Amino acid sequence: ARDWSMVADDFLADRFFGLHGHFLANPDSWRLAFPTLEAYRDEWLRQAEETARIAFAEPLREALFRITNLRDIDVAGDRAVLHKKFDGTITRADGTVQRLAWQTLYFCAKSGGRWRIAGFVGYLPHPMG
Repeated sequence: ARDWSMVADDFLADRFFGLHGHFLANPDSWRLAFPTLEAYRDEWLRQAEETARIAFAEPLREALFRITNLRDIDVAGDRAVLHKKFDGTITRADGTVQRLAWQTLYFCAKSGGRWRIAGFVGYLPHPMG
């Protein structure tokens, strides 16, 4: 899905920021690539468009659920850290295999009675180190 409106309300726009880890374990390499939600939205849309051009041998949504781990969530009051890991493969229609092996830490806050993403450190290698 390339529809930002489906996820836009999942974020706290007024305080959002995101760090890009460049798939490197060394935090000195991580950069504030997304200082605003608009900057992240543009990258999200770019990646969604790029992915839409790839033909997969299986339904992409189901494949992403299969290889995604959201097991670790730390909650303290109205704050939370969610550990999201992609670890697996998805087969393309041409028979090639795409390996996904990265992770993201999402910083969440309860706002308006629901949880929203306030920021993240993403595009980190999985496993680290």
